[in-house]
Amino acid sequence: MKHARFIVEGREQTGVLNQTGDAIVAASGKTYNLEEIQVWLPPIKPNKMIGLALNFADHAEELGLERPKEPVLFIKPNTSLIGHKAPIFYPNGATYMHYENELAVVIGKHGRNIKKENAMDYVSGYTIANDVTVRDFVNNYFRPPVRAKGHDSFGPFGPYFVDKEDIEDPGNLELRTYVNGELRQQGNTRDLIYTIPELIEFISSFMTLEPNDVIWTGTPKGLSHVYPGDVIRLEIDGIGALENPVLDGRTE
Repeated sequence: MKHARFIVEGREQTGVLNQTGDAIVAASGKTYNLEEIQVWLPPIKPNKMIGLALNFADHAEELGLERPKEPVLFIKPNTSLIGHKAPIFYPNGATYMHYENELAVVIGKHGRNIKKENAMDYVSGYTIANDVTVRDFVNNYFRPPVRAKGHDSFGPFGPYFVDKEDIEDPGNLELRTYVNGELRQQGNTRDLIYTIPELIEFISSFMTLEPNDVIWTGTPKGLSHVYPGDVIRLEIDGIGALENPVLDGRTE
C-alpha cells in the first residue's frame, strides 16, 4: 500500500491511496480526493537520515571524482524535510543549486552488525527523496557537506511511503527528474555502486539502525541548476511523483 500523512479539514491525518490512485482513504474511513489535501506531510517521521554521496558511478564521473572505495556517508538533518508540493527556498547568494533524485529506504526494526544476506529483513518500505544541494558549499572545506545539503526545505520527501512487499525489485527502479516539464535526469537503481543490502551491512557495522531510520541511496548523473520559479518533479517507478516549486529565499 501507499501510505500518506496530510492535513485536511484543519488537522493532521494518515491514510492510504485508493486503488484508482485518485483519492486518499483516511484512517477515519473518510475518503478525500487528492485535490482536497490541504498540506502534504512527509509520509513518515524519520528517526535519523543517512545520506550517500557518489553512489552512482556516472554521477561521480560527471563531477570529475573517482568511484569511492567504500560508501561515503553524511547525515541529512530532519529539519530539512518538507512534503510534496511544499516550497524549496533558494538561499540568498547561492550560485548553483540542484536536485538529487534518490530512492529512500526506510528501516523497519532495530539492528546492529546486520549481514547483507539478511539486510532486506530490516527494510519496511520506500519513498522518494530530493537531496537538494547548493554546489557552492561542496568542496574540501565543507566536508561532510552539511551546509550544502542541510538548509531548511532541502529535503523534499514523499508523497507516499510504499510497503516493501509492494516493490518487487528495489534494485531495478527507474528514476526520472523533470524541471518545468523538461526531463533533466534519468537513471536506474541497478546502477547503484553499493546496493541496499551492502549499505545496510556497512552502516550497521558501526551504527545501530532503528525503526524509521532512512537511508538516502544516492543520485544518478544529470544534475542541473534550478532557479526560483522552477518546479521540480521527481518520479520513481512503483512509488509515485514528488513535486516541489522553488521560491526565492528572501520570501522565506
